Amino acid sequence: MRIAHPCRSLISAANSHSHRIVSILSFPISRSLTTTTTQTTLTQAPPSAPTTMASESDNLSTLPVANGNVVEDEKFGFRRPEMFTENLAGTVGAYDRHVFLCYKSPEAWPSKVEGSESDPLPKLLSSAVKARKNDIALKTNVTVYEGSEGTEFSDGDVLIFPEMIKYRGLKESDVDSFVEDVLVNGKPWASGVQEVFTGSHVFVCAHGSRDRRCGVCGPVLIQKLKEEIESRGLKNQVFVNACSHIGGHKYAGNVIIYSPAPDGKITGHWYGYVTPDDVPALLDQHIEKGEIITHLWRGQMGAAAEEGGKEDEHKLPKGDSKKNKKKKHEENGTQSKKEEVSGCCQGVNGFSCCKDGSLDQNGVIEKNLNETVAHEKKEQGKLSSWMGSWEQSDVLTAVAVVGAVATVAVAYSFYRRSG
Repeated sequence: MRIAHPCRSLISAANSHSHRIVSILSFPISRSLTTTTTQTTLTQAPPSAPTTMASESDNLSTLPVANGNVVEDEKFGFRRPEMFTENLAGTVGAYDRHVFLCYKSPEAWPSKVEGSESDPLPKLLSSAVKARKNDIALKTNVTVYEGSEGTEFSDGDVLIFPEMIKYRGLKESDVDSFVEDVLVNGKPWASGVQEVFTGSHVFVCAHGSRDRRCGVCGPVLIQKLKEEIESRGLKNQVFVNACSHIGGHKYAGNVIIYSPAPDGKITGHWYGYVTPDDVPALLDQHIEKGEIITHLWRGQMGAAAEEGGKEDEHKLPKGDSKKNKKKKHEENGTQSKKEEVSGCCQGVNGFSCCKDGSLDQNGVIEKNLNETVAHEKKEQGKLSSWMGSWEQSDVLTAVAVVGAVATVAVAYSFYRRSG
């Protein structure tokens, strides 16, 4: 169950005039979203009218105003018309590893920080990974992140998921050796010290110079996440950082969560259209209970793009998704009814492998049939081998013996008659 927490207003309480402006400019109608794959229809409805998507964030009129600017928020923030107009599942490209490079802050990032001549370190790392992509076994994404205040992250530090390892102080002159050792050969970096880190790590796209929507939504979400994390006493368990462009500006706010499972494997789930109202659910439902928030879910690390669209077949190792819970209930309540039952497991690097119970039965039948045919062939092989062992000379000898016996029998018959 989603727990809705009221968002704290981002408008200063001391500025009472701003409150009046917001009231005047706010839309007088509630927005009832009729969602299709391409558009959203706005209709006049009473405040209590239900929406087509069960989410607190769907009621755009109740969301906080980003940066205290109503006009900007209507165009780039959480109230923009494109919010919740598309199905998000399957909007993440396939990848198996994510490398984050700590470098400056969002305010200092150019539009394409990984290709900027004035920022050689991100450019060198991104270019080196692209140049060696055929030599790197795992498809690897490279993203820049900001070292937050009060943390030990600094420029040049590298975080690698799902390995959960960290290297400090990567320099421009070391990029090639780092890529060769760590990403291509899968070995510890000869020029650095490998460290292991833990916890859940949340990355929020706040790359405003690349797209204004991320620049407006990202900082608000980061602030809300930090407030909720602190209120829950999770500062040493959940870490939040701003990151550069990850793809899908129109889905802002964009959030990636990397969390360790009980078996030690790491899951990487992407969310879009995230608003401050959704932050409590990200912490309580996703990180704490291991449940995916399906209507915001874009995809995950380790799954192909077409597989990423099947959100109902994916679950975090910590808990069952709603669909899997329903399947278990049906199995317990209808044992006499034959049905196909599917079970999912989390594979290496986040791959999901599904096994169909009906296929198991067919497999057993096919196996028995194959064993029977093999046995018959074996017996036929023995007969053929026995027949084949008779040489031509053996056959002739047998014929001669039979002929001799017949001759003796005929001679004996004449002898009896003559006697």
